[in-house]
Amino acid sequence: MIYLAIGSNLPSAAYGEPQANCDAAITLLARAGITIEACSPWYESRPIPASGQPNFVNGVAAVSCTLSPQAMLETCQGIENTAGRVRAAPVNAARILDIDIIDWNGASIQEAGLKIPHPRLIERLFVLGPLRDIAPEWRHPVTGMAINDLIAALGSAQIIRKLG
Repeated sequence: MIYLAIGSNLPSAAYGEPQANCDAAITLLARAGITIEACSPWYESRPIPASGQPNFVNGVAAVSCTLSPQAMLETCQGIENTAGRVRAAPVNAARILDIDIIDWNGASIQEAGLKIPHPRLIERLFVLGPLRDIAPEWRHPVTGMAINDLIAALGSAQIIRKLG
């Protein structure tokens, strides 16, 4: 299974508020020929690292497709661009839409501009929590650690609440 982390903390002219941006991402992924197998609930979470920017809406989608990892990255970035994402912003800046590939069928992949599993995955409760909702038996592809152990190591400060 391929897992994508989806997040937003700025409104867009195209779709509206952050949760609508995340919903639009799911629709646009499906329109791109990517099969949505499951989608977690959306969560409100604090920015990491802490900053004065707005809270995020985050979730995870389980998907399948015939794309290569590099083609999936390009598709995700195209969807981010369609929503109005600006890439010139500093790292960890507020963003209209962010779609990260966090796992690709349990593989470890390092290609130009692409590292899977996502290098900061184990630091992000706002990814691990939603991932556990749809894949409770998931294990980190490199370390083999169970998702519950990864979550226990982080505590609960990053997630504020489940939405809707």
